[in-house]
Amino acid sequence: MTDYKATLNLPQTDFPMRGNLAKREPEMLKRWQAMDLYGRLRTQGEGRDKFILHDGPPYANGDIHIGHAVNKVLKDIIVKAKTLSGFDAPYVPGWDCHGLPIELNVEKKVGKAGVKVDASTFRQACRDYAQKQVDGQREDFKRLGVFGDWDNPYLTMDFQYEADIIRTLGRIIEAGHLHKGAKPVHWCTDCGSALAEAEVEYEDKTSTAIDVRFPLLDESALWTRCHHVEGRFGGGHKGEGPVSVVIWTTTPWTLPANQAVAVHPELDYAVVQSEGEHGPERLILAEALLKDTMARYERDDYRVVAYCRGADLEGLKLGHPFYPCEVPVILGDHVTTESGTGCVHTAPGHGQEDFVVGQKYHLPVHNPVGGNGVFLPDTELFAGEYVLKANPHVVEVLRAKGNLVHEAALRHSYPHCWRHKTPIIFRATPQWFIAMDGVYPGLVGNKGEGIAMDGVYPDLVGNKGQGIAMDQAGLRQAAMVEIEKTQWMPDWGQARIKGMIENRPDW
Repeated sequence: MTDYKATLNLPQTDFPMRGNLAKREPEMLKRWQAMDLYGRLRTQGEGRDKFILHDGPPYANGDIHIGHAVNKVLKDIIVKAKTLSGFDAPYVPGWDCHGLPIELNVEKKVGKAGVKVDASTFRQACRDYAQKQVDGQREDFKRLGVFGDWDNPYLTMDFQYEADIIRTLGRIIEAGHLHKGAKPVHWCTDCGSALAEAEVEYEDKTSTAIDVRFPLLDESALWTRCHHVEGRFGGGHKGEGPVSVVIWTTTPWTLPANQAVAVHPELDYAVVQSEGEHGPERLILAEALLKDTMARYERDDYRVVAYCRGADLEGLKLGHPFYPCEVPVILGDHVTTESGTGCVHTAPGHGQEDFVVGQKYHLPVHNPVGGNGVFLPDTELFAGEYVLKANPHVVEVLRAKGNLVHEAALRHSYPHCWRHKTPIIFRATPQWFIAMDGVYPGLVGNKGEGIAMDGVYPDLVGNKGQGIAMDQAGLRQAAMVEIEKTQWMPDWGQARIKGMIENRPDW
């Protein structure tokens, strides 16, 4: 049979029939590196419009995973597309080299700083460990075909980088915006440190849920604020027995730090007459939760003697349930009727919402708990106890004081440490804050005039129509101007960042 193959004018190619990418890709990378392809792109791009991709750095700890790969490949596509579109689009990779995960891994090898090694040796070990992780991840990213200046990445542990941070912080200090305070954070007593939101996992946990009386100290102050149910106040119309505001909490151990009781200004509250374990009493709680609450107490025979709005209760003085001190009733929009009594135990040192409302009322940010989760030596009644094991003792003290209304076990979702898988606490710790309001007197030009980071902000105009510099506008206003000047894709990103900036008191 005649073979006509040699008579056909077919296209010829050097491409192999099989991809064999596992072998060919390294050869392609080697060729690109040998010809300095990235450097040639930078040379060709000189003079063109710049496109800069701000790359949030990966963390220098462990091998890369699929999330790293997707992130880097998508960004690489954008940079290469912009290059092909005629832009000068350099890409400088970087790594975050600071943080607890690095320290924990180093501790496994050399021990804790100040215990088995000195702080200087420990820091150097952390630096060496981070550099090793950077080197490994860099090779993996290069293997993905990502173009970049891999020989000159930015590292947060570079001395120049750290020095620039110090210089910037110095400008903030000179401007008078840095101040020290306390703020509650997620705290792992096993780690002995604060946790970021990303380091918190939620697991089911059985907690002790209790209802607690806060005795009203001046009953006469209540009746001038309430609306009676029938007739005029007087005699039995007010009911009988002591009056208390009742709170519900799943963290009894936070009661030693209580500074107030919060109610919602727009909710309706009832003064309820019922029979308690010690005789007749009157309890103040949200009307919307009245039936559920009294059912929880197993009290069927009760009646409402008065109503009032939450706003009417503001300023009432209550007795602490086991300490000889008084606490105020305050107003808080975070109070809901989803559970509890509608009256919220408020400890600014142990909760974010408590902290925010406490700042409004200038409440102390009291934290009687040490970094190991143990009550400090000067904590009356509970000194030396581990907080998550102190709940039974707190309940015992409340019962002895006659201020425990109800106790029950509750299964609910609770934050846990992602490393130790153990329950965490909210605990106020000393923090440094950058105030969002105020002026920048330290940012001055040669003539003593205030200057913004990049000059004067024309959108912030004074009486004479002149732009207001950052030293006059404050950080918040300056940031809001920059947000408006930035093009956002998608649009909702602008609203999201504005919402984060416009109401926060500090950073």
